[in-house]
Amino acid sequence: MSEPQPPSAAPPQSPRPERGGRLVRRLFQLYAGLALYGVSSALLVRAGLGLEPWNVLHQGLAELTGLTIGVVSIIVGAVVLLLWIPLRQRPGLGTVSNVFVVGLAMDGALACVPDAHGLGVRIPLLLGGIVLNGAATGLYIAAAFGPGPRDGLMTGLHRRTGRSIRLMRTAVEIAVVVTGFALGGTIGVGTLLYAVGIGPLAQLFLKVFAVPAAPGGSTVVATGSPRGAILRP
Repeated sequence: MSEPQPPSAAPPQSPRPERGGRLVRRLFQLYAGLALYGVSSALLVRAGLGLEPWNVLHQGLAELTGLTIGVVSIIVGAVVLLLWIPLRQRPGLGTVSNVFVVGLAMDGALACVPDAHGLGVRIPLLLGGIVLNGAATGLYIAAAFGPGPRDGLMTGLHRRTGRSIRLMRTAVEIAVVVTGFALGGTIGVGTLLYAVGIGPLAQLFLKVFAVPAAPGGSTVVATGSPRGAILRP
């Protein structure tokens, strides 16, 4: 009489593909968020009351080179992305898209929005730009296609140096603001309001635009969790 054979192990189950509707929503959020981020940055430029830290640098370099601020943003984003290589960071679809879409959208919006004159116009532009920037940040981070190149730089420096993300962000952004201001970039009350307001706004809109988790995971693209987003306090 033969001995009973142990039951065969069940074959490993591969993650279920992401449902089409959820993927479409994520892609829409990614590209809508990146485009609106570029538009919001253009509103801050037209307000002329101070830019977010990296755009202070972009504006300064644009003044120096004669290129548009959007083109400079693309070039700087590509250079920052190259810095991911020694830091062993892995980009996602959102990372690469961020480099190009934000700069193109910024230049497109600047071509459509005229220069603002008078505080009665410039202040609403500033406030609207900051709120729209928070909404755009929530949109594209909640899509979870990977961080932007500049945020990935912060996490990479954090992992390689052991220093806190907040310290790395502060150090890098002080450096880019000082350099950008020295080159002719605009800092002012808008820079301060942005630094104070963008964290709470982005956290709020992350909740508004959160995409429900896919059952069983996704095999579509490498993604990053919104919980890993680097937001200002």
